[in-house]
Amino acid sequence: MKHIKTKELPRDSQPYEKCLSQGVQSLSERELLAVILRTGTAGKNSLVLADEILQLSSSRYPGLLGIYHLSIPDFQKIRGIGKVKAVQLKCIGELSRRIASTSAKESLSLSNPETIAAYYMEKLRHEEQEVLICMMLDTKNHFLGEKIISRGTVNRSLVSARELFLEALQFRAVYIILVHNHPSGVPIPSKDDRQITKELYQAGELLGIHLLDHIIVGDRRYVSFLKEGLLP
Repeated sequence: MKHIKTKELPRDSQPYEKCLSQGVQSLSERELLAVILRTGTAGKNSLVLADEILQLSSSRYPGLLGIYHLSIPDFQKIRGIGKVKAVQLKCIGELSRRIASTSAKESLSLSNPETIAAYYMEKLRHEEQEVLICMMLDTKNHFLGEKIISRGTVNRSLVSARELFLEALQFRAVYIILVHNHPSGVPIPSKDDRQITKELYQAGELLGIHLLDHIIVGDRRYVSFLKEGLLP
């Protein structure tokens, strides 16, 4: 199989032909990649090349998600992947991320933690460190903008209440919603998460800028402080 060219495979085993006859949803991850790669290289066809890409990316994240985290030099470590194919693969990963983010944004409701979590899950799921974002809202819960407050482990030494509320004041925000990710994929609030939320809630009340929720997103899971009754 390794040395057989893709076009020499049985017709129903050729990814391109299978896509045309059975629909794109019938393709496996390796077959999707093989269609994108179009050709293999000497001694291995596009399906084998796709297997090697998935194997390389699985050391970080399983399946297609891992491809997003590979760099152009990473791709070029595979024989048969030159600069052009490496750039194409990176662009496909970014395109997929943006499509998913746009789709989530269309259903975004600022009064519904689930839709907020879905939107930011797509934006943050590829981050390898914690990112804390502050969403700013007006008196009618209209979205005014967002600001990244910190990168790295969310703790009191990195999260500055002063910086956060200065940003909120610049946006003339009356309400804020905090969102941050847990790269581990497990969105259970830590002791620091709870303490920071309490302190920011209390500081906001003094300034007349009310913290509506703190949402922690993980891998297809989230925790809303509001829904769980964790706000002060």
